[in-house]
Amino acid sequence: MKNEKFEISGMTCASCQANVTRCVQKQPGVQQVNVSLLANQMQVSYDETKVSAQQLMQAVQAIGYGASPVDQQEGAGAEHTGFQQEWQRRAAHTDSDMQAMKSRLVSSVVLLVPLMYLSMGGMMGLPLPGFLSGMQNHLLMALTQFLITLPIVLINKHFFVNGLRSLAKRAPNMDSLVAIGAGASLLYGIYALYRMAYGLGHGDDAIVHQFAHALYFESSATVLTLVTVGKYLEARSKSKTSDALRKLVDLAPKTATVLRGGEPITIPSEQVVAGDIVLIKPGESIPVDGVLTEGNGFVDQSAITGESLPVEKVVGDTVISATINRNGSFRFRASRVGEDTTLAQIIRLVDDAGNSKAPIARLADKVSGVFVPVVIVIAVVCFAAWLLAGQGFEFALNCAVSVLVISCPCALGLATPVAIMVGTGKAAEYGILIKSAACLENLHTIDTIALDKTGTITEGQPTVTDILPLAPNMTERALLELAAAAEEGSEHPLAAAVVAYARQSGVRVARPEQFEMVAGRGVRAVWQGKTLLAGNLAFLQEQGIDTAAARQMQTDLAKQGKTPLVFACDGQAVGVVAVADTVRATSVQAIRTLQSMGIHTVMLTGDNELTAEAIRSQVGISEAISGVMPADKEACVRRLQQQGHRVAMVGDGINDAPALVRADIGIAIGGGTDIAMDSADVILMKSSLMDVVTALQLSKAVVRNIHMDLFWAFFYNVLGIPLAAGVLYPLCGLLLSPMIGSAAMSLSSVCVVTNALRLRWFQPKQIAPPQTTAKAPQRAPAAQPLAPAPAPQIIQKELKIQGMMCGHCQQHVQDALQAVDGVSAADVDWEKGTARVTLSKKLTEETLMGAVDAAGYTPLSCMDLE
Repeated sequence: MKNEKFEISGMTCASCQANVTRCVQKQPGVQQVNVSLLANQMQVSYDETKVSAQQLMQAVQAIGYGASPVDQQEGAGAEHTGFQQEWQRRAAHTDSDMQAMKSRLVSSVVLLVPLMYLSMGGMMGLPLPGFLSGMQNHLLMALTQFLITLPIVLINKHFFVNGLRSLAKRAPNMDSLVAIGAGASLLYGIYALYRMAYGLGHGDDAIVHQFAHALYFESSATVLTLVTVGKYLEARSKSKTSDALRKLVDLAPKTATVLRGGEPITIPSEQVVAGDIVLIKPGESIPVDGVLTEGNGFVDQSAITGESLPVEKVVGDTVISATINRNGSFRFRASRVGEDTTLAQIIRLVDDAGNSKAPIARLADKVSGVFVPVVIVIAVVCFAAWLLAGQGFEFALNCAVSVLVISCPCALGLATPVAIMVGTGKAAEYGILIKSAACLENLHTIDTIALDKTGTITEGQPTVTDILPLAPNMTERALLELAAAAEEGSEHPLAAAVVAYARQSGVRVARPEQFEMVAGRGVRAVWQGKTLLAGNLAFLQEQGIDTAAARQMQTDLAKQGKTPLVFACDGQAVGVVAVADTVRATSVQAIRTLQSMGIHTVMLTGDNELTAEAIRSQVGISEAISGVMPADKEACVRRLQQQGHRVAMVGDGINDAPALVRADIGIAIGGGTDIAMDSADVILMKSSLMDVVTALQLSKAVVRNIHMDLFWAFFYNVLGIPLAAGVLYPLCGLLLSPMIGSAAMSLSSVCVVTNALRLRWFQPKQIAPPQTTAKAPQRAPAAQPLAPAPAPQIIQKELKIQGMMCGHCQQHVQDALQAVDGVSAADVDWEKGTARVTLSKKLTEETLMGAVDAAGYTPLSCMDLE
């Protein structure tokens, strides 16, 4: 099997992506096809004995798209250079698309404003130019509107080109809907121009007056302009995605200091080869992966592994690219360089995960493949039928155009974006930034949430949690003052946490007279004539200190996920200060609420098992996976997806970026890195997990609203198309003119918009925070982590229901179930025919099924959910 990449040109939407995928999949010998709309590329795995690259490109070109092989670079360092050039090419392409779309949008709006004034100004009583006023100038007014509309049509001609091409290939998309709607209005307007000219030439003022009020040029221009707004927003989203990749590439240092010929020289990072000795000083970033050969240091690996505290590195330990040496100097031997480094693998994972995401089809796209062809057929049949029935050409054309006008997909096109727009605005009020309509639509399908620990469930920085004196006359304040004096000269993050906490508590922090740092052990200082020692138990034991009293205390603190620092004064252990990454105040309540919604929660962390289990028990998470590297996080998410779950990933670090992109929905904590936020679909500005709950509930409300909007849009079409076709004309002489059809179309749009505005009153439902009565351990008055809270016992049942046909049915069943005493929540899906019920007390299956039956629907089964 051969894997090859191709450049694909001409793709504009997810339907184009799907068209190319289906076309190539039909070719003999093709095993796998992965088409990326973002990168405008296609990666194909195929059997060279059955199909050639040339045949694949010809197949793509046959359906109207361009295809060419991606140039492969050769030579040393080509892969690294290729990565850099690839991101630059993508960034340039998306920036170019965005600028071109912006130019088209601005031009369309500038022309649309005077067009709307001329077409609507007279009806609103606004003054019009004299040469366009009055019946004698109706034709001039019509020609002026046409001449303003024509440039808007030409500016947005790609809608007609792509839409008509999709129709020709029997794969209509949203461009097809736009082309039909705007084209029908434009053609009828041109027809009206000819009728007006005919009326003036034959002195028939009635015809002139009739068609002067039947111009639809402004409708055509408005549809094109509004759709261009959406396309511009899509282009901006693509630009942001490219920014995330570009920032990942820029994360690694540009230069490295290596030993060549026994002398240190500075070279570009991409020129480091395996076996080079690399020199690292305090504060420097590590350019490649390797193994320490000399020295030691404390390396901040939070960007890669998610560990909250810097890790000490000694001879024989491995170091990772793009991590930062906070303290100490060392040398290491490069082992993995170029595309083999950990950072390069993360970049590749982000890219692959983004490219492999299935395109998210809009609800309107799903029905357009049937709706648009059916409407065209109805219009043609209507035209031919009236001609055969003996009616004139004008009568038949009037009916056919009426069908097209009343079927203009304005309401169908508004159903999703208007609800999304209102929902997105409502989310912003809660500090939730949703990047695209697609993720807001898809949030409601999530049934599993994977949570990063550091900076997501926890605060992400070490804080003093316990101050425990050991000496008989030692108070907490005296111990904190002594500890701060001992640690004042240290640059270690744990020491900095102790000193910062002392200052916050109002304790005097004095600099010691003497200070010595013992690498990997602790510190020795002289303060006010006293000899102070601070560090781990092993260090104090080496100094002859009796640590028996602190031994059990250290074990207990470690089980709680805390790091104990033991302090001694003049040869006697005087106390222990514990430091930990504390749990966010809202994490417990958020996880309880998520579980009540039937969502499974999984914590992914790079920390050790002891710390992970301590945090899991504190917040009540269902499952905790420790020691997880970035690739493992992405693999965990992928494994959950392969099991049939819809997964949301919540994280805040660069190490979370691959998992954020791989997940169905990526959610970034606002306090996290820019790259995590660029890789995610949703950003929580308040850094609270409760906002995850709000986003999920809002998504359910928005999707429910969209289903209702689509119902009304189709209701008007189903009712209006037969009337427009003249079905009632032989019976009662009722004929729907294009003007009335346009009014009906507008009415359906009003209904859709009005229904969407109801989302402004959305309020999230939350479970009250748990009440804890456990006695708190002895500690300082601030920065206390939450007491452990047991996971709530959730009773859930799932019902299979027959007879639900639309969003109204779904709402009826949901209301019926929620009215049952003991039902705390009901999540009904009319498309799947299911209802998931959360109970506050035990209820029989007969009670729940009876409520569904009483609402007029047929319950098929009721089962317990684990």
